[in-house]
Amino acid sequence: MSDQEQPPEFKPYHHPAAGWGAAKSVTGFLIREGELMAGPRAILKMNHENGGFDCPGCAWPDDTKGLHLDICENGIKHVTWEMTRKRVGREFFAAHTVSELSGWTDTELESQGRLTEPMRYDAATDRYVPISWPEAFALVGDTLRGLDSPDQAAYYTSGRLGNEATFLYQLMARELGTNNLPDCSNMCHEASGRALQAALGTGKGTVDLKDWEHADALFILGVNAASNAPRMLTALAEAYRRGAQIVHVNPLIEAAATRTIIPHDFARMATFRATRTGTLNLQPRIGGDMALIRGMAKAALEQAATDPGALDLTFIERHTTGFEEYRALCEATSWEEIERQSGVSVADIRAAARIYRDADRSIASWCLGVTQHEHGVDTVREIVNLLLLRGNLGREGAGPSPVRGHSNVQGNRTCGIDHRPDAAFLDRLGEVCGIAPPRHHGLDTVGTIEAMHRGDVTVFVGMGGNFVLAAPDTPYTSAALRKCALTVQVSTKLNRSHLVHGEQALILPCLGRTEKDEQRAGVQATSVEDAMSMVHLSTGMKRPASTHLLSEPAIIAGMARAALPDSATPWEAYVEDYDRIRDTMSQVLDGFEDFNRRVRQPLGFRIRQPARELVFHTASGRAEFSTAALPDVIPAPGTLALGTMRSHDQWNTTIYSDDDRYRGVKNLRTLIFMNAEDMRDRGLAEFDEADITSIAKDGTTRSLQRYKVIPYDIPRGCAAGYMPEMNVLCAIGDYSTQSDQPIMKHLKVTVERSA
Repeated sequence: MSDQEQPPEFKPYHHPAAGWGAAKSVTGFLIREGELMAGPRAILKMNHENGGFDCPGCAWPDDTKGLHLDICENGIKHVTWEMTRKRVGREFFAAHTVSELSGWTDTELESQGRLTEPMRYDAATDRYVPISWPEAFALVGDTLRGLDSPDQAAYYTSGRLGNEATFLYQLMARELGTNNLPDCSNMCHEASGRALQAALGTGKGTVDLKDWEHADALFILGVNAASNAPRMLTALAEAYRRGAQIVHVNPLIEAAATRTIIPHDFARMATFRATRTGTLNLQPRIGGDMALIRGMAKAALEQAATDPGALDLTFIERHTTGFEEYRALCEATSWEEIERQSGVSVADIRAAARIYRDADRSIASWCLGVTQHEHGVDTVREIVNLLLLRGNLGREGAGPSPVRGHSNVQGNRTCGIDHRPDAAFLDRLGEVCGIAPPRHHGLDTVGTIEAMHRGDVTVFVGMGGNFVLAAPDTPYTSAALRKCALTVQVSTKLNRSHLVHGEQALILPCLGRTEKDEQRAGVQATSVEDAMSMVHLSTGMKRPASTHLLSEPAIIAGMARAALPDSATPWEAYVEDYDRIRDTMSQVLDGFEDFNRRVRQPLGFRIRQPARELVFHTASGRAEFSTAALPDVIPAPGTLALGTMRSHDQWNTTIYSDDDRYRGVKNLRTLIFMNAEDMRDRGLAEFDEADITSIAKDGTTRSLQRYKVIPYDIPRGCAAGYMPEMNVLCAIGDYSTQSDQPIMKHLKVTVERSA
């Protein structure tokens, strides 16, 4: 039987994160994919500082000590998935209609292997048929030139696109005349960027991996590190062994918050010796993080009445503004309200505050569990408020540290993928590149979907990713894409977004991160920026899956030349030698000066962070406290707050299997995790089937039927389940008014036994 036919199982996982469980999982995956030779070879090149390739998975930084096995279970799976020997060429598409493929599971689609040549959708036969690269580029160019307005096209970016391709992509869009540059960060860390920009004058965190090595306390909020940033486990284990306090804040106690065995720690692997990865676990209700942080700040302010060291008043006076207003707000917020909204006892909040007081240097790190809420911006700003109280900024071992997801999502934004670009960037881009970039704001992800649905955007170009499954309100997004005159997907593997297409559609296959990129000037390297602003080179090692694959810069340049035949931009020269792209980038982008030399240093270079140096590009010239009121996050009677998340055997929308090892689930994805008391209230038992109905801001409803119920250690009034299956529950209008992010971590739902 296939995984889908196996009976579901649920047994809580009590083993250490990573360790032998990860080793067994990786070995089984390599055997199943037939990559027992190429897989280990790749492991010995991945994340190496000299001539290696960057993991196409998460954006956690490479080890600063040049560790030669800086890898993780999901990274190996991701690379092996890309390096598969299976191929999807013209014979495959000739044998299967799009209608037939639409009935396959997403795992079955991606499991077919690597795309090998450009394909065009033929409506007469309902099949994709081969098309030459010149013909494909001509179709794109003719369609773009035929638009009444350049704003009728949108150019989406996933986080796997390298910096050089990113720069060319935004240059093409802006030379064509639009800032419609939606990207995956619109759905994940937009709230972080806006909050940090407002508070500190930078859209990024200020710490690096060395700071993690010197922090006395780490506060990890809303992140499942063992699955989403597994290499963080090394930092957590090392922190615990040196005596640092580690506080995890999450409605679910995830595997990374317990203990681990790091696979490249051979002595501990051999002796089965685990290391703890946390010293305190706090389980707020969904959306209760802001109240919890407010409580820690209130406790710190109360301590200051008798403890002169509780606050860093010198730092506050020299470098901040708005402190007295924030102090008054904390004093006016009652402990009863803090406890009610957070779902955490006052005693536990005070315990966390004591850890914060006793630590000389603290780092706060967070992910989508904090940002994908209506009040995500306010919550991140509250985290910054707490850090400012004790001067945890601008010094070693301290500061804010958002955990970015995909490998180069931060580099995408740095290198110009921004639907709201600032004037200074556009001025430099126009002067250096000889174009007149548009000044009006473009569309983000939600705005693009709505515009396609209205018919205002008729061309959609996707650089990587699986847009239809990553976006909210799956039926609405699908209908929007189908209204387009042309959809273009630049991809390595077959996925759902190829089957949900416009009147005309192209699949343009590109090189993977692991493959050699041979151009006229020789083998090329691309650069990426990790979650802590380090920029380094990535060089593929493997022969391309097909001779017909082009690199992402080559595909972008081909589309650009076809759409802009008279352009003075040296598109062809850029593709011949990526150093030429980097020379141009060095003139346009802050922090990229002398790019070609600095990126070739063994560990690359770090982009300067002014706030790290206590230089704040804010209106006041100081770090700014915020004074937002606490949101009401208590679910209405009869409803639950539901958050969507990934399983362990999944990377973004790529699902390797129907298992979720760390949560104890096998052979099941159509599930909902619930508090046992909430289950009893609804007459539900383990594996009972339930219907889940979401209630949107506008009062409309969306439902999923016959999802199996799993009892889990999660606060009352809260529930959780997997994306992308549950994305259907997030209405297109359910996005934060603060960040425009879909609120996928805070859906209002009812759960009832299935008929």
